[in-house]
Parts: sequence; structure tokens; C-alpha cells
Amino acid sequence: MSDQDDTPHYHGHRDRLRARFNEAGGDALPDYELLELVLFRSIPRRDVKPIAKDLLKRFGSFAEVLAAPPARLLEVGGIGESIVTDLKVVEAAARRLAKGEVSKRPVLSSWTSVLDYCRTAMAFMDKEQFRLLFLDKRNALIADEVQQSGTVDHTPVYPREVVKRALELSASALILVHNHPSGDPTPSTADITMTRDIIEVAKPLGIAVHDHIIVGREGHSSLKGLRLI
Repeated sequence: MSDQDDTPHYHGHRDRLRARFNEAGGDALPDYELLELVLFRSIPRRDVKPIAKDLLKRFGSFAEVLAAPPARLLEVGGIGESIVTDLKVVEAAARRLAKGEVSKRPVLSSWTSVLDYCRTAMAFMDKEQFRLLFLDKRNALIADEVQQSGTVDHTPVYPREVVKRALELSASALILVHNHPSGDPTPSTADITMTRDIIEVAKPLGIAVHDHIIVGREGHSSLKGLRLI
């Protein structure tokens, strides 16, 4: 990747953008400008606006750029290994922050934080993943584990393995979470059947299944909210 010298125009644009961020915060900036701010540190001597816009055109949003597989990021002109690393550091920081919000207090009283965390962690993945949130008697988070990862449209889930792990952790309740890489979070017949199977195995052992959340780029679905469990 060849560098070209900065011009006063680039310097001025960067200074103005940093000033706007400092005064108004990230929520006041569109996705491409927030992405520019991240790229400034990786690419000190180029106009990064075209690269930011190319990334958004390819992947759709700031969150989807951060969550994109490294190999696909490298397909975008101007993106090298060090830039991919910087983007993945920002992604990891966002996940850690979202998880911290969930860990601070009982999960059921901070449901918005739970949904934000699930979307941050999984909504933009290109393969299906099944995650378990294990809760204690106070509904505080004991552990958050990925139980299975699968293909673009299927993840094998074994109800007895789920419940076995809950017993190992002395969990009193579970929240099931998985993503639909297609983007549409509508539960499938298989999703509903699998959830009911886990409930059936868990209930006699005193383990509650509070919900099964499905996340995707287009939003989320709650099987409990849809009255499917």
C-alpha cells in the first residue's frame, strides 16, 4: 500500500472531525466519519474517507465493518493487516463494554443491556453460533459461553449437553442466544423445537429457560415475547 503525502486539506479535515467528536460525541457522527476516526490512527498520511466509504458500501454499517471476517476486510483497497487488527481491537472493546453492562446487575432487570450485548457479540457473524447465558438464583450472570459454532445456516445443539453444563456451573436459569447470518431473526421450526426440548430436559432439574433470543442484522426475536415458549 503506497502512501501519499498529507495536504493541508487532509490535516484540516482530520482536525475538524476530531473536534466535532470531542464536542458532540460519537452519536453525532455518521458511520463513515466514525470509521474515518478509527482509520486516522492506522493510516496517517492518506485521505481515508474513500476507504471508509468503500468499507461501508461493502459491509453495510459501522458495526458490520468491525465484525467482518479479516479475509473479507483485506479484499477492500487500502486495507492491510495492521488496519484489520485495529478494527478488531475496536470490535473487541465494544464487546467487552457491552458484556460489562450485562455483568453489573441482575440480567432480567437490565434486559436492554442483554439484547445490546447479544447483538454486539453475534448479530453480524457470517456463521451461526449458539451461546448460553448461565444465571444464578438472583438472575445474575455466572457465565457466558459459546456452546456450538456451525455453518452459515445450521448449528447442532444437544439439549442434554446444555443442561449438563448448567449443572456443572450450578446455574438456576438459562438464556439461549443464537444468530441468523441471513439477517432475518425470525425463529425457524427447528429453533422452536430445540428450545422446547431444552426446556423439557431442564425443568425436572430445577433449571429455568427464561428465553431464547435470535439476533440478526435486521433486529432480534424473543421466543418468549412471541409466546412460542
